[in-house]
Amino acid sequence: MPRSRRTPGCGRTGRRWGGSFPIHADARSLPFAAGFFDAVISIDSFVYYGTDDLYLNYLARFVRPGGQIGIAGAGLTQEIDGPVPEHLRGWWGPSMACLHSAHWWHRHWERSGVARVDLADTMTDGWKHWLQWQRAIAPDNEAEIDALDADRGRHLGYVRALARRRSDIALDDPVSSIPVAYTEQPLYRTGEGAATGPRRPRG
Repeated sequence: MPRSRRTPGCGRTGRRWGGSFPIHADARSLPFAAGFFDAVISIDSFVYYGTDDLYLNYLARFVRPGGQIGIAGAGLTQEIDGPVPEHLRGWWGPSMACLHSAHWWHRHWERSGVARVDLADTMTDGWKHWLQWQRAIAPDNEAEIDALDADRGRHLGYVRALARRRSDIALDDPVSSIPVAYTEQPLYRTGEGAATGPRRPRG
C-alpha cells in the first residue's frame, strides 16, 4: 500500500507481519521493480497524491498487466461545484479540495487510458463508519465530527474504486526531470522579417 507523505510508516522495514513487509516510503518515489505486484490497495491516503493526472500511469508500472488497483477512503457523494454548504464551512479548508465523488474517480482513471475501471461507488452508510472512526481515534476533532454529524451522508461519504491495468497499453515513462540543452542564439534576428521589440530608452 503506497503511503502518503502525510501519513507515518506502518512498521519497521524488514519486519515481517503476516506475510507482508511494511515500509515507509514516498508515494511518488516507490522502491519497487516494474510489475512487482499482482494488486495494489490504498486505504485512506490516495486522495493526497492520486488526484494528479499523471499518478495512475506512474503507479500502474508497479502492477503486472491485468493486475488490480483498488482504493477506499473519505470522499464525496457528489461534487461540490459551487459554494461549500453552510454546515460544512466550519471544517472545510483548502486541503479538502482533494475529496471527490466515485463518479469523479471513475472518469479520472478512465481518461488516463492505462486502466479499466471495474467498480467506483460510494459505500452504503460510509459516512457513519467515518464518523465512528473519528469519535474513536480523534474525539477532540470536533470540527470534523460536527460536519459529519450535520451532513449525514448528503455530501460526505466513503468512496471506493477498483480497476485493472490494461495489458494493451504501453505506459509512459514518468517525468522525473526535464533535460535542458542550451544553444547560443542571437537575441534579435537581423535582416528582412526580423522581429522587433521595445527598445530601452537611453540616458
